[in-house]
This record gives sequence, C-alpha cells and structure tokens, in this order.
Amino acid sequence: MAVTSLNTENFDSTISGSKLPVLVDFWASWCGPCRMLSPIVDEIGNESDGRYKVCKVNVDESPELAERFNVMSIPTLLVFKDGEVVESSVGLCSKQDILRMLES
Repeated sequence: MAVTSLNTENFDSTISGSKLPVLVDFWASWCGPCRMLSPIVDEIGNESDGRYKVCKVNVDESPELAERFNVMSIPTLLVFKDGEVVESSVGLCSKQDILRMLES
C-alpha cells in the first residue's frame, strides 16, 4: 500500500472515512530530520499489508492542517483511529517505535 499525500481537500475524507488506523507524517522538504524519517515512513507504508494507512502532509503546502493539529515542530507523526488522534510523536523515531504506535 503506497503512501498517500494529504491536503485540506482530502484530509477529512481520508481520515474519518478509514476503518484502519492512519499514520500521518507532518513534514517539509527543508527539514533534515524529516528527510531522515521519510524513507522509514515510506517503508512502513509499503509493508502495511492493508493493516493501516500511511499518509503525509507537507506543512508548507498545507499550513492550516499543521495549525489545526497544533504541529509546532516537524517531523510530527500522528496516529488516528476512528478520526481521532490516539498517538503522537515529535522528532526522529525508529521504525519499531512507529509500528508500536500503530499497533497500540
């Protein structure tokens, strides 16, 4: 399952319409830690086997989404279940930590 890019137009329908947990990576192209985390997030998306969705929000292109979820630092990872944030992480973290967030 590929990683989905989210913006203000598709965010709510993607998140609220999902029966699966959704991992959302808030990032920017100029952010060094974001560039380090991106391949890990992509790998998790490619390995998800339909157990969860993986999405990304570019904060430069969708600042209103970053503001809506009080994203003050990037990278920020949010896990949504039933449209609600149930887990969050700020900064670089390991693949194991992200998988633990998704499975908790």
